[in-house]
Amino acid sequence: MNKVHKVGIIGGGVSGVVTALELSKYGIDNVLFEQENSVVNGPPFCHLHAGGNLYPDISDEQCRILMKQSIEMARLFPQSIDERPTFISIPKTQKYSVENIQSRLDMLVDYYKSLIAEDALNEILGEPDQYYKTYSEEDLKELSGKSSVQNPSTPDQWLINAINLIDYKKLKTPIIIVQEYGWNMFRLTAQAQLALNKAENCDLKINTKVLDIKDLRDQDLDYNWEIHTEKEIYKVKYLVNSCGFKTGEIDDSLHINSERLIEFKAAYVSKWQPIEGLIPELIFHGERGTPGGMVQLTPYSGDYYQIHGMTKEITLFKDGLIHSNENEAQPKFNEDINQKLFQGWEKVDVISRTENAIHSVSHFVPSFKTATVGGPPLFGAQQIPGDDETLRVGEVSFPHESYARSEIVKASSALTVANQIIDKIQEENIVSIIENRTNKNALLDAISKDEIDELAAELTIERGYPKAMSRLIIERE
Repeated sequence: MNKVHKVGIIGGGVSGVVTALELSKYGIDNVLFEQENSVVNGPPFCHLHAGGNLYPDISDEQCRILMKQSIEMARLFPQSIDERPTFISIPKTQKYSVENIQSRLDMLVDYYKSLIAEDALNEILGEPDQYYKTYSEEDLKELSGKSSVQNPSTPDQWLINAINLIDYKKLKTPIIIVQEYGWNMFRLTAQAQLALNKAENCDLKINTKVLDIKDLRDQDLDYNWEIHTEKEIYKVKYLVNSCGFKTGEIDDSLHINSERLIEFKAAYVSKWQPIEGLIPELIFHGERGTPGGMVQLTPYSGDYYQIHGMTKEITLFKDGLIHSNENEAQPKFNEDINQKLFQGWEKVDVISRTENAIHSVSHFVPSFKTATVGGPPLFGAQQIPGDDETLRVGEVSFPHESYARSEIVKASSALTVANQIIDKIQEENIVSIIENRTNKNALLDAISKDEIDELAAELTIERGYPKAMSRLIIERE
């Protein structure tokens, strides 16, 4: 193949596709390789971390970054955002302080106001002064017993629907309703793939495994890399390693030393009986890895729910968090985890872990004990650059000229990475200076809701999940 692409991107996860779309909108020729038959097959996401309130142990700076990045991604993919709030609580048995969480929320309100001052379109989480609301024990007593609201629109209505189900006497007060929204992976995937299919400047190669990469930077050619696949060889000037938890494999092949953690996690799909009104996402904080680890119940359409439980019997796994060594950049999972990642789950594991997850929720929501297995687990592995397992904000590194390694931990960081790569390829004269940068992407904006609805449903079914999970619980125009 004689054509020389400006940029070659290996890995069609959320970081790879957003980078390809951002390059394409500026007319920058790129080729994107994805070995599966659709994009964004990596670890699932269900929560827009617009404030990092699921992570009481991370720094305020990480929370601010997550808020900014989440708002940017929500503006890019509005049809994937479920505008339901999140119920944040701390069980009485846990060490965390409600006061500390409130202090962080006050900081986030101020930061949110500053983002809106920079750009009024950043106001996607509602009014800043309504970003969160607290409820005392007296408030809970007053609200508990009030009639549920089928389609809640105020924090009080969302709380009424939740508190009528929750054993709130097990929780410290106040509890909090915060405007951290849901994020539907299937809908983002559909919008991204539709846009890539129509993008004139992106050559999307699905079902294409990269077999080898040759570094030709010292050959004085008009390209720097050859990307070898089974059928063709592609020439590119700039290489982007966007392989998610497998970024170390490319580093190893290029003899680049790098340090990383990788972690395998799973969430579980359950089906519950219909309830009287929509509920927020429910968070019961707890220390990760202990028997009381955080419990997270995420509502979907059709009475389906996704469950995380941060214990080794539910979301976490024995030897599920591992570190690279001084000789290899790519850590290697054990046989059991590789089986789950690449060949599938044993039915007994699906049932037992989903039942463990249901039991963990029923400790706080007693009637949830009647829930059943609703589908296969949502699972995958993520990278964490460096050696800090609490890190939730990873971006991009540039180990060598003409080479970028995406190191996102959360999907919300994808646009930041794309912009940093565009900055770098201008700096290295791969492309000319772009005079007018914009936050909008016309390729994504051109995709209609009907198109997203149709492909999201197809992809959800194709991946073995209930069709209802492709829809938002609060439909958007």
